[in-house]
Amino acid sequence: MSNDKLAHWKDLLKKRLAASRKDDSKKKKSEEETELFSKYYSEWKGTGRSRDRSYDTIPRFYYRLPAEDEVLLQKLREESRAVFLQRKSRELLDNEELQNLWFLLDKHQVPPLTGDEAMINYESFLKVGEKAGVKCKQFFTARVYAKLLHNDPYGCISIMQFFNYVMRKVWLHQTRIGLSLYDVAGQGYLRESDLENYILELIPTLPQLDGLEKSFYSFYVCTAVRKFFFFLDPLRTGKIKIQDILACSFLDDLLELRDEELSKESQESNWFSAPSALRVYGQYLNLDKDHNGMLSKEELSRYGTGTLTSVFLDRVYQECLTYDGEMDYKTYLDFVLALENRKEPAALQYIFKLLDMENKGYLNVFSLNYFFRVLHSTFLRPVWVVLLFHQHNPYKITLQDLVNSSQGDTVTSILIDLNGFWTYENREVLVASDNDSNTADLDDT
Repeated sequence: MSNDKLAHWKDLLKKRLAASRKDDSKKKKSEEETELFSKYYSEWKGTGRSRDRSYDTIPRFYYRLPAEDEVLLQKLREESRAVFLQRKSRELLDNEELQNLWFLLDKHQVPPLTGDEAMINYESFLKVGEKAGVKCKQFFTARVYAKLLHNDPYGCISIMQFFNYVMRKVWLHQTRIGLSLYDVAGQGYLRESDLENYILELIPTLPQLDGLEKSFYSFYVCTAVRKFFFFLDPLRTGKIKIQDILACSFLDDLLELRDEELSKESQESNWFSAPSALRVYGQYLNLDKDHNGMLSKEELSRYGTGTLTSVFLDRVYQECLTYDGEMDYKTYLDFVLALENRKEPAALQYIFKLLDMENKGYLNVFSLNYFFRVLHSTFLRPVWVVLLFHQHNPYKITLQDLVNSSQGDTVTSILIDLNGFWTYENREVLVASDNDSNTADLDDT
């Protein structure tokens, strides 16, 4: 290679290196400018001072439950939950503190009385809140006062209503904590076994159940638990939210059995009472003619007045859980709850599933006619029943249609029960006879 060419290549390389360095310096300068701009902008906005490094990463929001073989983690979790629940329990008002609160409220009542009720105004309400202590602070707020204010001309609230409100809140929190102790998973749900343990340990605290023999405890617990799960677990997931248990009236009915002077009428209407549980279990035993502890379709056909249609009973044994074609006590309880509460959505859902033979989610003329055949009815009658609902599609009845119509119990009774069908067919005659008997009673008086 000649000297001229070598010199040319050297010059060319030098120029390229110089250009490359120039580009790098420009890029570096641009990055420095951006960094300085961000720094000064952050300082100007005031965000740079309090910024924490943890903001640069996504915080952890999911903690998996420990596996069965992770014994140490399970023990740690159980102990943590126990400590948490104990702390929450200590935050609640005890009987002495509730009594002290009542004395303070009574001391600060203001005139005039509304009937026989003592009243308190907002100023005195706040004074009581200051004296009542830290535990009561949550109850003495403007929001609570406004909730209990009912058009009083002096802007006062009833002391008794406020105290009952506090008592109810304390009871709900106590019960919530008590139920949470049985929540093994710690997810806010109770499984069937969890609720069984809760009710079993609750039995000795209910005076109205003192007469139950211990051999009957398992059947009583099963009877009580089925009502909770039948109405509060419509999707049959096998678990119920603790919040749902607290929100419904079933727990009130169960704890009502603490009243030693509960009337006979109240006990008979309470599903959880000893007479009610014995009645249901006694009916089951009476139906079980072969004494094998299970009910065949023939045995179940004698349920109630013995007027349930054969096609309906066929569907019961097709859809419900059976063992070699026979029904156990738990399945029987669902059956009883559905038929005794036909106006309730959960009961209508149970019966609707049996009526919906093709699992289409609605009842058509074919389904209705299938159940009417045993009643020796004409084909036009089920069409009339469908038209009763005035739906967009007059030849389909959905579960929601039954619920919204407020006639679901009547329609289902017509379809599954000979006695229900006869009663509906002769409703005008029955009403007339009732009116005649009432008129006769008035004449006698």
